[in-house]
Amino acid sequence: MLRKDKESISGMFDNIAPKYDLLNRVLSLGMDRLWRRRLVRRLDKVLRLRAGDQEGKYVAILDVACGTGDLTIALARKGWSLTGVDISQGMLEIARRKCVEKGVKPSFEIAAADSLPFADGTFSAVTISFGIRNFDRRSECIDEIFRVTAPSGELMILEFAVPHCRIWRALYLFYFKHILPLIGGWISGNRSAYRYLPESVMQFPRYEEFCAELTAAGYADVSYESLMCGVALLYKAHKP
Repeated sequence: MLRKDKESISGMFDNIAPKYDLLNRVLSLGMDRLWRRRLVRRLDKVLRLRAGDQEGKYVAILDVACGTGDLTIALARKGWSLTGVDISQGMLEIARRKCVEKGVKPSFEIAAADSLPFADGTFSAVTISFGIRNFDRRSECIDEIFRVTAPSGELMILEFAVPHCRIWRALYLFYFKHILPLIGGWISGNRSAYRYLPESVMQFPRYEEFCAELTAAGYADVSYESLMCGVALLYKAHKP
């Protein structure tokens, strides 16, 4: 049984924070950047269609489990108002430094997904990038995210998955279960964190099963888009 209490998860990510970005690039062969760009393009298109490209239109986006801020920064560069939250102080410190270097000014707060310190309907959109599988009491977190999303708001989630294709799945799982923990553990000095990663992905519901969880929380038009033949999925949902 994986431990997903806040103390365990925040401690793990605090520990690997200094090497987190490097390992993301190495272990995904750079694909994590392309996947985030896909989310940014999809969300930016939806938001601009809704805003009618009106100059000065205020749109607030919440990036939950923002980590070192890659997605937060990419969205902020589009001109939207960004808030990033995470339970790892170490990850947020790196996110803040990166924002200074890149000249963007999102705000960051320490906060857990099951107790977001924002009023109902605050955000036009909520994003999560490779973080929702780490949430303890996931249904409560989804309900809380639904609460802070404005009516007609959007939810977009990137998460790892297991491919459907048997041959591709076998190759992927060999890498994911055996090669990735060795490389991740060697570079980060924390092998348990990179054993946790594939285990957490294997335990996470995916495809229609996770879509059903979002629908049960009240979201509509729930769908998913397969990335790299099912290595990752982009889930999309709309709050009525």
